[in-house]
Amino acid sequence: MAKDSLMVLSGGMDSVTMLYEYANRIDLAVNFTYGSNHNARELECARWHCSHLGIELVEIDMSFIGENFYSSLLEGADAVPEGDYDFDNMKSTVVPFRNGIMLAAAAGLAESRGLTCVMIANHAGDHAIYPDCRQGFIDAMGKAIAEGTYEHIKLYAPYTLLTKSQIAERGNVYGVDYGKTYSCYKGREKHCGKCGTCIERRQALADAGIPDPTEYED
Repeated sequence: MAKDSLMVLSGGMDSVTMLYEYANRIDLAVNFTYGSNHNARELECARWHCSHLGIELVEIDMSFIGENFYSSLLEGADAVPEGDYDFDNMKSTVVPFRNGIMLAAAAGLAESRGLTCVMIANHAGDHAIYPDCRQGFIDAMGKAIAEGTYEHIKLYAPYTLLTKSQIAERGNVYGVDYGKTYSCYKGREKHCGKCGTCIERRQALADAGIPDPTEYED
């Protein structure tokens, strides 16, 4: 298969899984630094996996988001709530229109590189919390990208209807080392084990029957 795609790669479980599953078609990955608590930890993981697979990684600074937008994800570890991954608990972590901004930049980069597809690893577990992870957003953004590019670049989001556990099962098939991925929204050296993303990560690995390689503080 021709390498026709650019992928938005954070360095978390979902995007790293996609990187491995679709490595035969991904020509370029892009990571955005936007000021989140866990940006630096995720970027280390993104760099490692791209190097391991021989996929070029472009790093783009979007620090204006952290400087101007409001979200507990941008306000330091103590601002991130602890507890289950649900709407009431995690709404404060929404970074307004983050995926829209990143996908717009990714589409421009893809067109500049002569690529015809942009990939993103949003999934079903995010739908209730993050508006820019839902099917309606993906459909609308996909149309905008296609209409706004000469080659009608396609937006491909194959994990939109999958749970994180199902994604982990896929990653296990492709030999993904989840010890070299990062999820914690507090962004410390070790995962806190208490925030919603840590709890979701633990549950996904357990449901997929994968021994959890994560270093937790607790």
